[in-house]
Amino acid sequence: MSTDTAMQPASAALFISVEGLSKRYTQYAPPVFENVSFAIEQGEFVCVIGHSGCGKSTILNVLAGLEEATSGHVIMANREISGPSLDRGVVFQGHALLPWLTVEANIAFAVRSRHPKWTRAQIAEHSLRFIDMVGLKGSEKKKPSELSGGMKQRVGIARAFAVEPKMLLLDEPFGALDALTRGVIQDELLKICEATRQTVFMITHDVDEAILLSNKIMLMSNGPRAQIAEIVVNTLPANRQRETIHHDPQFYRIRNHLVDFLVHRSREFRPADYDNQTQPRLVRPGLDEGAAPIGDSGPLIRAVA
Repeated sequence: MSTDTAMQPASAALFISVEGLSKRYTQYAPPVFENVSFAIEQGEFVCVIGHSGCGKSTILNVLAGLEEATSGHVIMANREISGPSLDRGVVFQGHALLPWLTVEANIAFAVRSRHPKWTRAQIAEHSLRFIDMVGLKGSEKKKPSELSGGMKQRVGIARAFAVEPKMLLLDEPFGALDALTRGVIQDELLKICEATRQTVFMITHDVDEAILLSNKIMLMSNGPRAQIAEIVVNTLPANRQRETIHHDPQFYRIRNHLVDFLVHRSREFRPADYDNQTQPRLVRPGLDEGAAPIGDSGPLIRAVA
């Protein structure tokens, strides 16, 4: 059962609204991140990139309801997140499968939590649909010890999708996989998201992966006191393909912008860096950066051209 608390609607256009989020582990240490604010629309695929220690996974855990922020709050579909919920599916860096259960049973375990009144046949039918969706048909009766690393991660993705969450949270789910397997699963994820209009919040260290998968890329400054420095809008065509994406000149403009931030600007960023504002400004894509700020604490949005 969800532990989310009812709130007044923040905005009819927004699905996720993160406002003034900060996290401090002890009173004597500076916050890992502070005053983090951003919004996600329904159906968006958002990637977060930043150096280790900037609090990316902590923000994801707050969105999942697995960790509490020191200050600020997160509103999802007009309800404040205050604990775990089946409305949010999480895929961790490790597959986190139950080793004594088969592929089918691992997924059925999650489906049963979502639909406790379903019959065994209904649960099995539903589980098999998502097993097929991630390309594991024929491996239903195998246990995790009989699967490759990539196959285990597919089970984790299928399990998260099978509970039909309103939002999918991915914490570097492909980081430990070889390049070929990672590419196959990325393609599967894109197909599923296109078919289901799934909202996704994903952490990655892979710039090319972010450009391939996401609509927007959030760039975090270095911790402590990390912030969302920029939100870069991915202006490549929505139907981009791995085999041809690098032929578009825009790919390299975006990639160079992201790499430049990670190598140089992330280490030196301060909120005042952007036009002496106390917080980065929200700049609409397609307008120059002299446009008026929108809101008091919105991050800078750049359409890289």
